[in-house]
Amino acid sequence: MLNFNKKLLVLAPLAGYTDLPFRSVVKKFGADLTVSEMISSNALVYNSKKTFKMIEKSPNETPYSIQVAGNDKDIIKSAIEILNKINGIDIIDLNCGCPAKKVINHGSGSALLKDLKKLNEILKVMKKVSTKKYLSAKIRIGFDDKNPVEIAKTCEDGGVDFIAVHGRTKKDGYKRDKIDYQAIKDIKEAVSIPVIANGEIDSYERANEVLDFTNADGLMIGRGAIGNPWIFYQIRNQKSEISEQLKREIVIEHFDKMVEFYGDRGVVLFRKHIHTYSKGLREASSFRDKINKISDKNLAKEEIAKFFK
Repeated sequence: MLNFNKKLLVLAPLAGYTDLPFRSVVKKFGADLTVSEMISSNALVYNSKKTFKMIEKSPNETPYSIQVAGNDKDIIKSAIEILNKINGIDIIDLNCGCPAKKVINHGSGSALLKDLKKLNEILKVMKKVSTKKYLSAKIRIGFDDKNPVEIAKTCEDGGVDFIAVHGRTKKDGYKRDKIDYQAIKDIKEAVSIPVIANGEIDSYERANEVLDFTNADGLMIGRGAIGNPWIFYQIRNQKSEISEQLKREIVIEHFDKMVEFYGDRGVVLFRKHIHTYSKGLREASSFRDKINKISDKNLAKEEIAKFFK
C-alpha cells in the first residue's frame, strides 16, 4: 500500500488545520499519505463525539493514518482496539514529538522521549494489538539534548514499520535555526526501516535539498503546507512554479470541502485559511476584512473566486 521505492510525500498532522477537508485537497493534488490531527487516546476511550468526527476520512484518503497520543499502555491498548473496529484506517501512528505544554504535562508527545523504555513498551503493545497494516511513530531528535539514533532504534525495536523524524529537540520548539538534517541523515544510516524527514520543508527547492542530503525515504510537510498546499503538486511534478489558475482551483475546492464537511460553520472556519492563502497578495487586507463579515456560503464563494481569479 505504501511504496517506499519512491519518495513518499506525507501531510503531517497539525492541530486545527489538517482536518478532513484539507487532507482531501492535498491528497488530490500530490500527497501520497495523509495523517489525522493528533487524537487523544483518552478521548477515544471515553467516546468523545468530537474525536470520532476528527478521525473520519475522505473517500480519496487511501492509505490513511490515525495519529494517537498518550502515555498509559492500558488506555492506548483500549484506544487501538476501538480503532481496529473502524474500517478505512491503514496506519496507526504514535505521537512522540509534540512539544505543546499541555501535551507534555500529560506525559504524552515528546515527553515519551525522556523514558525510552516506556516508549518501547507502548509501541510493542500497539504492534501486538493493532490489526492495521502499518505501525509508525513521529519523533523528535531528543527532549533537551539530542539522542536521535537511540530514539530511532528504540522505535525500530518496538516494531514500527517506519518513522517520521522532526529535526529538532522538544527544547528547540519551532526555531528555524535549530533544524538538524544531519540528525535525520544519521538516523537513516542507523536503522533498517524507512525514514521520513520532517521540519522546515516549505518549498520545492528545500524539499529537494533535504531529500538529497538525508537520503530519506520521503518527506512529511505540515506548517509548510498551510496556505501553500500546492507544495505537494510542485514536489511531485518537480515544478518550482504553478499557475494561478491551479492555485485558484485548489483554494475553491478547499472551501467547498469545508462547507461539505462542516455545513454553514465551514464558511467561518475557512477564514483562517483565507488569511494564509491571501498573504502577500495585493489588496489582501481589504479582502480579508470583507470575507470575515460574510457567513453566507454562496456569497463567500463568489468573493473568493473573484479575488483569486
